[in-house]
Amino acid sequence: MENILRGLNVYLIGMMGSGKTTVGKLLAEKLQYRFLDTDSIIETVSQKTINEIFALEGEEGFRRLESNVLQQVSPYIRTVIATGGGIILRQENWGYLREGMVIWLDTPVEVLVKRLTDDHTRPLLQNQDLMVKLTNLKQQREFLYRQADITISFTENDTPSDIVEKLLTEIPFHLKAEFNPDLN
Repeated sequence: MENILRGLNVYLIGMMGSGKTTVGKLLAEKLQYRFLDTDSIIETVSQKTINEIFALEGEEGFRRLESNVLQQVSPYIRTVIATGGGIILRQENWGYLREGMVIWLDTPVEVLVKRLTDDHTRPLLQNQDLMVKLTNLKQQREFLYRQADITISFTENDTPSDIVEKLLTEIPFHLKAEFNPDLN
């Protein structure tokens, strides 16, 4: 599989709680790629939590940092990159994402609610009805997520390993000709 991708980066997009980090680590291991998480990089570089960044600089300040981090990691090769749920909101980010393969982890809102009920680290979910907020966010962002090269939909019964296996089956069918000599 690694040879099929020929070093092409893989970007995981999707709603918060969709499993981008968990799936990303497993996928990177299977591909023999390195793994990066843009939210973790932001926290390391800024020496602040995402919540603190939102409190001090607002969502716009966070999105600026997020774009800067994406710009810095996009030249890498052989890397699976888990992105923040809102990275797709800025048009400039799509320029970086398009340099690799973009995979949307399309997660049912009910699954997101179960996963995020006790998670107090998500600034956009503070003091909100989770079902309403996540439904609204997904509806607002879905047209952007649909621009991914691959969409993987799954249920709460699918394990991260199941999702990775689905991805490993799908990836070869979605490679652009320039990255897959077998298509030429």
